Amino acid sequence: MNRPTPAIVAQDAVRRLPRWALMLFCIAYVVPGLVGRAPWNSADISAFGYMLAMARGETSWMDPTLVGMRPEADGLLPYWLGAAAIRAMDGWMDPALAARLPFFALLGLALVATWYAVYDLARRPQAQPLAFAFGGEARPSDYAHAIADGSLLALIACLGLAQLSHEITPSTAQLAFVATAFFGVCALGYWRVSGSLAVVGGLAGLALSGAPTLAAILGTGSLLLHLLTPRTPGQDADRWRVLGTIALGTLLAVALASLLGLWRWRILLPSDAGSRDWSSLARLLLWFTWPAWPLMLWTLWRWRRQIVSRTPSLHMLLPLFFVLVALGATLTTRPSDRALLLALPALAGLAAFALPTLQRSVGSLIDWFTLLFFTGCGAIIWIIWVGMQTGFPRQAATNAMRQAPGFEASFSLPAFLVALAATLVWAWLVRWRAGRHRAAIWKSLVLPAGGAAWCWLLLMTLWMPLLDYVRSYTVVVRNVGTLVRQPECLQELGLRREQIAAFQYHGNFRLKGASAQPRCAWLLVNADDRLGPRERPDPQHWELHANIRRPSEKGDDILLYRRKRP
Repeated sequence: MNRPTPAIVAQDAVRRLPRWALMLFCIAYVVPGLVGRAPWNSADISAFGYMLAMARGETSWMDPTLVGMRPEADGLLPYWLGAAAIRAMDGWMDPALAARLPFFALLGLALVATWYAVYDLARRPQAQPLAFAFGGEARPSDYAHAIADGSLLALIACLGLAQLSHEITPSTAQLAFVATAFFGVCALGYWRVSGSLAVVGGLAGLALSGAPTLAAILGTGSLLLHLLTPRTPGQDADRWRVLGTIALGTLLAVALASLLGLWRWRILLPSDAGSRDWSSLARLLLWFTWPAWPLMLWTLWRWRRQIVSRTPSLHMLLPLFFVLVALGATLTTRPSDRALLLALPALAGLAAFALPTLQRSVGSLIDWFTLLFFTGCGAIIWIIWVGMQTGFPRQAATNAMRQAPGFEASFSLPAFLVALAATLVWAWLVRWRAGRHRAAIWKSLVLPAGGAAWCWLLLMTLWMPLLDYVRSYTVVVRNVGTLVRQPECLQELGLRREQIAAFQYHGNFRLKGASAQPRCAWLLVNADDRLGPRERPDPQHWELHANIRRPSEKGDDILLYRRKRP
């Protein structure tokens, strides 16, 4: 028998997660990684360098540069937000922490927008579970809450979300605005004001964050989907208002991108795409979106009649469209991981619709795999940390020191207590999952989301000093500062954006180009092979003073030259 919906859900299976617990869980995921660390290599410190220069008045807000170099990532809005926060908190807060404040809000916005987008999708009549002959099926509002809870857990569980979403880069802003636009196009039939603001603000913000083409495609595609799908009685009554709002948001995004000159050709042509490492790209797709992608595939299979029928449903078409656009950008642009990040909100929404159709054996398999995987990862983090602190086990300590030569471990009581508390919560969560609330449809995503958040928090507490040592330029800048003290000027030749930003922030140096006047007594040169023989320092005027090695990464050395006395 062909059922109108594959979801068979009783009212007992849609009990809600406590709001306070869900909120605390999101805070515990968002805060670690945005506080207590130095800017990391390379996009993170590079974006921060432009924000700092803008806040200090060293470059234009409309055309920011670092020693004459423009940002690699287009889009001015993320830099404006970071620079404004630095200026507002000047004298009250470290610039690196101040710059992260807007990105706290952006990551939180991405989580909230994803929840509400899926909530509105699950409220649609085509998404509702099968009605029972004698009643007892899930009520529409409770069912939508449970599906939305599952989507938020699926989003947090995605392994690729953790690092990139905690950086102060245009990618984080794009993630937030994609999720906002996703919520807007899903909610226009229910929330007139907030839905309209979300569509217009999301598409415009996406364009201003460096993805105008994506904004135009998402807006145009959403408009066509709303236009071509059949009208449902009692819902989306003001059809022209919905279409007009999406059209307005799309036109605004296109106009802003044209006014500010944000259009860039980034599509890889077939000749260029042939040089891509497709095996690495396949591995990226597998681990970056885990565990959402298997659930998404299951959703597409079980809900296929709502996709390919004569009356397709928007609760399937809209998230599928957003995922396909982001996947297309992943396959045709670089860097691939930052393009794939934009698929996660809609991907999590599709994954959540698999929950009411999963068999108990599949849910148990997910639980056991997640339990073993994340418990093993957490145990490794603890073992290596103990090895760094005590020297036992010796092999763990030796491996850590081999990756970070010269690193000296230090003990932080607050970090240890937070990590210990998080570990106890993980143990309680495993016990809770094994005992109570077995009927809740979102139960299969509790351990994946909890395990991802737990391991991320362990890394951002126990391993934070090690990660700062490995991933920042603090050591290199400190070693250069020891040699040159605080010179009146310091010239650079061939340094990358992240290196320039690191010297300006960590060392408070004011770098000038190699051809700048007046001529400085010291010159910093990138040690890689990008500079030709004619571009290297003239031996008649410069002598090599020191080779500053970055201990954690080979081939990232800095050559320090001193001007010869006439």
